[in-house]
Amino acid sequence: MLTDVDLPAPGLLWTRWATLSTALTGIGHADVWSIDDQGARLKERARIEERDRSWARFALLDGRRAVLYGRNEEHSAALRDDAPVDLLTGAPDWLPWTDLTPLAEADRLSFVIWHESGRWSRVRYRDGVTDGMTTLLAPLLSAENTFAALTGVVTGPGRHELPDPEDRENVRKASERLLHAAVRTEVTPEVLRHLLGRLTDPALDADAAMAVATRAGLVTGTRAPRIEPGRRPPMRRVRRLSQGEHDRLVWAAMRDATELRRPAPPETDALNDLISWLQERAPHGDGRCTLLAYADATSFSSRPGSHPPADRPGEERFAGFRRLTELVRALRRAESDPRYGRWLYLRVETSATGVQVERRYDSWPPWWHDDGVSGPWRTNLQEEMDGRGEAWRPAWAPLLDPEIAFRPTNH
Repeated sequence: MLTDVDLPAPGLLWTRWATLSTALTGIGHADVWSIDDQGARLKERARIEERDRSWARFALLDGRRAVLYGRNEEHSAALRDDAPVDLLTGAPDWLPWTDLTPLAEADRLSFVIWHESGRWSRVRYRDGVTDGMTTLLAPLLSAENTFAALTGVVTGPGRHELPDPEDRENVRKASERLLHAAVRTEVTPEVLRHLLGRLTDPALDADAAMAVATRAGLVTGTRAPRIEPGRRPPMRRVRRLSQGEHDRLVWAAMRDATELRRPAPPETDALNDLISWLQERAPHGDGRCTLLAYADATSFSSRPGSHPPADRPGEERFAGFRRLTELVRALRRAESDPRYGRWLYLRVETSATGVQVERRYDSWPPWWHDDGVSGPWRTNLQEEMDGRGEAWRPAWAPLLDPEIAFRPTNH
């Protein structure tokens, strides 16, 4: 089911986006709001190096059709923990499917919105679900917001202080003049200098700014770039389980699993080292200490038992945890076997004279708290399963396959 979206008309949205790109490029910041031959792009500066940074794409097809899609990493209509939303259900055939389909499969989309027949439309979300689009694109949603963003290009931190109200008003008028010129496709170096010429650091690069304005169709005799209509694929993969639902499916199977019968691990110095360390860290000085730990090839976590290891007076912060991590990993390596693999959970209880050790290779133990939202990463578990002989993989191992979360569809 689809719903309407309240957004500016495509031409107006494009002009505001392109004007911001032109102004920012003029002062050396072409990597945030930008224009290329496939349309407009937004890439949030503060998160440029992050894998899942927020971004958006906007493209025009002709005078009546346009598409807007992207991801706000703090919001998603296809939530990690709730039932997923297929953002492309009911979407028109002319969307850029070759771009959208892999993004949807990789959970890299928060919103897909298209304009046709005079309206913006998208898939209807469940109650309480937001996609973050209006937050991400706030500078474009009204003329006032765009004026404020253009003014910020001049008055941003470390650029140009304007304590005089008259100076601030002049910058505001220059911002209005630039946007109005963009609407009329009459952007010139003079109009740009009227807003940005007061800057000395960074100085205006009028040639770079005008190149963007020309590419965007803001200059007399030019036109904004258009993309060709796409073609709906005959089949595509649609997520039927969210990331969180897939996690909980695996974790529930781990809780129900039983341990396969394995030979006892060999005696090692690594176990003796861990036992000695725990006895020395006994919280009451009587040798009684408890360790509850989870470990795989790349992650480690521990939880307090009845007698958790104590810190030593004057010890560097986290020094005890670092040493514990080293000892547990050393034991895990020492007890590994190329046939039946390595354990995932470890429980050790020491006293002054003895020790009890429990290892879990195949199941989630009852003494490891389950909060329903956190647990072993599926990719890490898959790596562990791949390191075992097939006969030593628990019944839940096939649930790690990413394809479990998807279903094919032809609509």
